[in-house]
Parts: sequence; C-alpha cells; structure tokens
Amino acid sequence: MAVHCKLDMLLRYSLLFLLLLAGARACGWVTVNSPTTRLGSTVTASCTIQSNRCSGLEAEEIQITWRLDSEPMSGSQHTSIAGAVISNLTISHFNRTRAKLWCYVMWNGTPQRINMTEIQAGYPPSKPGNLTCMMNLSENSLTCQWDPGLDGYLPASVALKSSKSRGQCEVSQETIPDCIPQGSQNYCTIPRRFLQLYQKMDIWVSVQNALGTAESEHLCIDPTDVAKLDPPVLKSIQSVPFQTDCISVAWEIAHTSSHIEQQCELRYRTHEDRGWTLVPDIVSPNMKTQHCGFLFGTDYLLQMHCRRITARGYWSEWSPEWNFTTHEKAPVGKLDVWWKMKAVDMGKRVEIQLLWKALKQNETNGRILGYWVSLTPRRRTGELTALCNTTKTQCNFSVLAGVRRVYLAAYNSAGESTATEVIFLEQKGQPLARIQAFPCDEHSLWLQWEAPRAPATGYILEWRQMSLPWPASHNVSWQVERNRRATKALIRENIEPFQLYNISVYPLYVDTVGRPLHTTAYSKEKAPSCAPKLHLKSISKSHAELSWDPVPIEMQNGFITNYTIFWVSTSGHEHCAVVNSSFTALTIRGLVSSRMYKVHIMASTAAGSTNSTTLTLATTALDETEIQYLLLCFGLFCVLLIALIICFQKNRRVKNQFWPSVPDPANSSLGKWVPADLRQETLQTAGGREPGLVTISDVTVLEKGAEKKSPLWGKKDPIPTASGNFPALPKSYIHPNDSGLPSGSRAPLEARLGSYMNDAGAVQYAKVVADGYRGQQQPIPSPLYVRSNSTQPLLSELTPSPKPYENLWFHGALEAGLHCQSFQEDSAFLEEPLIDFPLLQGLKIDGAEDLHDFQRF
Repeated sequence: MAVHCKLDMLLRYSLLFLLLLAGARACGWVTVNSPTTRLGSTVTASCTIQSNRCSGLEAEEIQITWRLDSEPMSGSQHTSIAGAVISNLTISHFNRTRAKLWCYVMWNGTPQRINMTEIQAGYPPSKPGNLTCMMNLSENSLTCQWDPGLDGYLPASVALKSSKSRGQCEVSQETIPDCIPQGSQNYCTIPRRFLQLYQKMDIWVSVQNALGTAESEHLCIDPTDVAKLDPPVLKSIQSVPFQTDCISVAWEIAHTSSHIEQQCELRYRTHEDRGWTLVPDIVSPNMKTQHCGFLFGTDYLLQMHCRRITARGYWSEWSPEWNFTTHEKAPVGKLDVWWKMKAVDMGKRVEIQLLWKALKQNETNGRILGYWVSLTPRRRTGELTALCNTTKTQCNFSVLAGVRRVYLAAYNSAGESTATEVIFLEQKGQPLARIQAFPCDEHSLWLQWEAPRAPATGYILEWRQMSLPWPASHNVSWQVERNRRATKALIRENIEPFQLYNISVYPLYVDTVGRPLHTTAYSKEKAPSCAPKLHLKSISKSHAELSWDPVPIEMQNGFITNYTIFWVSTSGHEHCAVVNSSFTALTIRGLVSSRMYKVHIMASTAAGSTNSTTLTLATTALDETEIQYLLLCFGLFCVLLIALIICFQKNRRVKNQFWPSVPDPANSSLGKWVPADLRQETLQTAGGREPGLVTISDVTVLEKGAEKKSPLWGKKDPIPTASGNFPALPKSYIHPNDSGLPSGSRAPLEARLGSYMNDAGAVQYAKVVADGYRGQQQPIPSPLYVRSNSTQPLLSELTPSPKPYENLWFHGALEAGLHCQSFQEDSAFLEEPLIDFPLLQGLKIDGAEDLHDFQRF
C-alpha cells in the first residue's frame, strides 16, 4: 500500500514539473548585443522573465542565473516598471569561437532553463595573396590559385572574380560569372567559354564573413601569356666531327603549341653527376642547336623544355631523357703513383706492389680499357714488353734489385696516354714533425701535420681500416698531395663512421721518400657495441681478482676512454672503480666474507657507454692460508685419532711399551726351576740370611753334553796333564768381584790357583748377568751372565783370555797381580749379591762354602 502511494506522488510531481517547465520557456527570453563578435571583445546579454506569463511562478521569488556552456556566470538582476524580472550579464573578454549562453530560473531550489542563445567569435577574413593563373592549352582553361591567409574561425564565402577589360584593366567591359571553389580548396578553374584570348582580363579573389570582406590584389593578364606549353620531344643528337667536344641537338615542339613562338632550355649531366648543366636561351625557328664542352667518350643524359617567348609564360615539363655517348680520344694526363717494395731471393730481386689512381673524368677521353707497366716507354716502332697489363689500379711484379724505374700508361679504344715515369726511391728521408687527425663529417677526416725542416715536394697520405684484415692491398687507401706548402688535407675515400683508421703520411723529397708518421682517428664515435666479459681469476673472503679481454676493435665504435667496474652486495651497497683503457684486470678489496656480490663492467667512449652482463660471485668464509691451516690441523687430528684407535686396539702391546709388566720374582717359575743335573744337589748358604729379591734379566744354562758326569761338589779340579786328559765335568764359571768378598774370607791358595786352571776338553761356559727391575735406578752397573758358544779347549796355564772356567766371585781375599785385565772388566758388571738371585740356587758353584761369608760384590 505504501509503495502505491509513493508512485502516485511521484507521478504528480513529474506532471507538475513538466507543466511548469513548459510555462517557464514561454515566459522568458534571452538577447545579446551581437551573436557574432570578434574574439577578445566584450559581450553583453540580458534575460527577461514575465512572471504573469509563467504559471506557478507568481508566488515565487524569481532568481535568475547564467551558464556559458557548462560554466556558471553571475549577472545583475532587477525588476522593471512593468513587473518583468531582468538579469543583465557582461562578458568582458570573450575567447571562445563558439559557445551557448543559457538563462536559468530557480524553482524549488532547482535551476530550470528558460532560454538560450548561441554566440560565435572570430576575426575578419585575411587578404588572399600570391594569386597566380595558368592556362592549359590542351584543355583551353584557365586555372588560378591563391594563398588563403589566416583562418578567421567564422564561416566565409570565397569567390574567384574576373572581368573582361581594355588596356591595362582600367575599364571593365564585361563581368564574368564568379568561380566558386569547392569545399576548402584554394584554386578554381575558369572554362574556355568565359576566357578572352589575346586580350587583358582582370582577375581577383574575394573572401567575406560576418565580420567583413577582403580582396586579393587584382591580376591583369592575357590568358595566352600564362599558358603552359606541352613539352618538346628530342629528335636527334650527334657529335660534330670537326669539333670533337661539340654536339648538335634537334627537337620537335608539341602540335598544341605549334602556333606559339617559343624559347627553350637544354640541360645535361653524366650518369655519375647529381647536378645538371643548363644551356639557356635557345631560340631557333628550325629547332636545332649546337653546344660544346662535352667530354670525350662519356655518357650523357639530355632534356629540354620550352615556354612562350614572353618572359611571363610558364615552362613546360621536361622532355623525356635522351642518352648519348660522345666519341672517344686517347687519354691524357699523368697518373698519380705509389708503391711498396720488398726484397726477396737473398736480395737479388725485389717484389713491387705498384698502386695508381685512375685518371680524372676529363682526362680519360673515353672508357679506359686497361693499364700497362713496362721497363721502357712504348715507342711507335718498337714492341712493348709489359711487366703487367691489367684493368685494375694496382699491379704486383718482380724485378732485379738494380731496377730503379718503370713506366705506366692508360689506354682506351682511341689510343694510349703518355707514359708516366715511376722512380723507386728509398724511404730514408726525414719524417714529419707532428701529425693530427680529427673528423670533418661522418665520411671524411681532416689531416693536419707540421712540415719537416727539409723542403718537401709533396706528400703521400695513406690510411686503412683497422678492423679489416692486414696485410691486404685492397684495404689500403691513399692519395697524393702535390702542394709542397700544404700542411693539411681532407681524406674522403672509404671513410665510414664508427671505424678506426690508421693514417700515415710520407713526405716526398727530390731524391728520397721520408719515413712515415702515424696516427689513428674516428670520423664519428658512439657507445661500444658490447662491453668486455668479466672473468673471475681468484676470490677470498675479502677480495676478488677480476680480468677481462679488451673490446674488439670492430666493436669499440670509438676510443675507449676508461672501464668502470660496479659491484653490489646483497645488502644493496654499491661501489665502483674506474680504470683507464690499458687495464685488463682489477682486484676488488674490502669485501665482506660469506656474502654474494653482483659485478658488471662498463666500457666508455667519448660518445657513450655500454654495460656488460652481470657476474655473480660469493666471497669465501676463510682465506686460503686459513684453509691450509685448518686442513693441516684436521690432518693432524686424523693422525692422532687413528693413533689413538690403534692404541686402544693394541692396548696390551702399547701398555707394555710405556708401562711394561714387571714379573713378580716370588711368583716366577724360574724361582722354582732347577737344572736336571742339580735337582739332587743343594746349595748351602748361611741359614740366618734370607736371599733378597733380585731381577735376573737373562740366564743361560750350560751343559757339557751327553757324556757329562754327575758333579763333584767340594773337590778341586785336577790340573790337566800333558797327555791331554781333562776333567770329566765342567766347572762353573763365575767371576767374583774382589771387592765384594768378605775381608775375613780366604780361599785356599790351591783352590784359587786350581780354579784358574782350564780344562783341556771342549767346554761350554756362560756368564750370569744380574740386572734391576725395569725402571729401577741403578747407581752402578749390574752383574752380567753371558754365554760363550766356544768349544775351544781351555788353556792349561794362567792367562787372561780366555778366562778360567771356575768361580771367581768367591775369593776369600784380593791379591794383587792375581787378576788380569779381563777379570776386572767382568767384575764391573757384577755388583749385586748372588745370594739375592733365586736362580743361582740351582747353579753348581765351586767354593760354595764361602757363600756364608758373601755380603756384596
């Protein structure tokens, strides 16, 4: 229900609005002082509303507003005596070419349009200029064109006006209908029926718009004076036989202009030339003419055009081109020559490269068929022996070392030139003092030098492109400077931009050639085509060594002034280093360890720079020295670890090496071991004294052999007889230390003397060596017991060597002279008491009866 109510109210208000709007448009109007005005001028407008004619506005307070297009404008408002509400608007500077001015009235707070007017602004028409007319004889019409001038921004009407006149157009006789151009065209054509031939016509252009009218200057012409003739046609061109540099030209005029007296022009050029040579003012009733100054044997292009003989007519178009070749003549002139020499065949012959410049166009007198080089000039009655005959401008040949001159000539179908004498001079003259080259344009170079002290007759300028292979004669360009006073020259041949040229200048003297002076130059430079590629030679945690190859010559495009190396870390810090063009390596220092860097190089010339690709590198955490130390330490650690592993695996052996296992003498089996032949014997020692613990390091038991008899303890050994009978049993052989015997003990002299008597039989003997425990400090040497494997019979007499095989350790007393030197040596090893050795209890020892008195050896 509520929705229907809202829709009903909306329809009512809409209907009321439409009624009010219709009434408002009928009750007001807008006026302006001028709907078309000049740009920048003042525009005034007024809006008038009759409230009694506007239904619904009687009770409203009328408020008028303005808009120029969409821009709000404010004006003054008042009420007239008749009750009309008037609003005036003044626009002081109107700068729009076209605009709409609206008048609004406020109703219920909403502006409603009352009326509108359109205003146009612009300028008065400009005066047309440069009015020209031309008559087309083939169509018999007159076409005129003009320059319209400035745009006035207002609609304008343009008309080409004309009239028939007398004299110099002072009096107009008949007005010709206007010629209206179509659209925005600035030309118009008057048809033949309105033309007055051979009489004057007054022609002008009129332009009119809302702000004014403008006319061009009046043109008073005879239509035939401005006629454009059709082009003539060349009929024949021939050389004049008696005047060999002249030709005869014949032509024919167009039939449409055959009744008009004409003036013509002839132009010609060679195929190589870009410009034409003009022959003016050709007036010939028979339509023939002659002209001289043509080159012999040269191809020419010729054309002709004509106009009415009066100076105000238009030239016709050029006739079609005519190709003509003049007849030939023998070449004239002298050839410019240069040479290169090299000794071969052990100096007996010389290889010569002869170079020359082609004759100038005015010297060839035709098409050059070739060149010949000979040792002698050609004679009319003689044969020519040529070193070479070629169509090129160079020749290689070999002559004897003594040849100093040759002759060079050019020839064509009409003959040959005068031979040019070439004298081969040595290059040993004075060189130039200084040379400099700089660009003139993209295809030329200025070369300037300082003349040598010696007077020169001329100069040879030689240059070659450095990027082309060398040596190659066709890559070398050269020219001769004949002016002896010249200090500069312009070289143009084979000069290209962005290429490096090596230039040499040779001064020429009367009898020699000067040594060359060299320089290099570019005609134009730009940025290098590429930059060098960076290579990483080495890197550490704080520096990186980079290298690069120089930019190839063909890609430099100019002189490399410097290289700039940029490096940026991952943290964003950017650094750079600039080095000159001679550097090919750089060491970057101050880097941070374990960090990544991006590096690139920039090659620069005077005209620009080029960047290389980016090289990414990462610094190491350690230097090489630190790495070596770490590897060394790691190696040592591995060695120690392996050693420890081996030690643990070989624990018992290693332990025995450093901490040997000392046997317990009390638990030793040696303490209970007794030789078989002594098992039933007992050793009587002092009962009151217990043997001490003594370490026996080595024990050797000696036995007589299978026939050994049971020992006889306590008996003296018999002295061997002369018959060689020896005791049946061996004696124990122990060296006592005399100092070790007790002072009160004395062995019978016989026993002691008998103990020194050696048995005659073969006896094995031994020595017991007593030593302390491992690690036990020994202030004096320990006793020894050493076995002897000798089976030599012992001597029956007292002698120091071999020692007596009896116990010498238990002498009762020391007597001087009874001991030899050998006894003293053995006694030095026996310093421990034998009673401390348990093993000695099993030994059969003579003189055991003295043990009770033995204290220490």
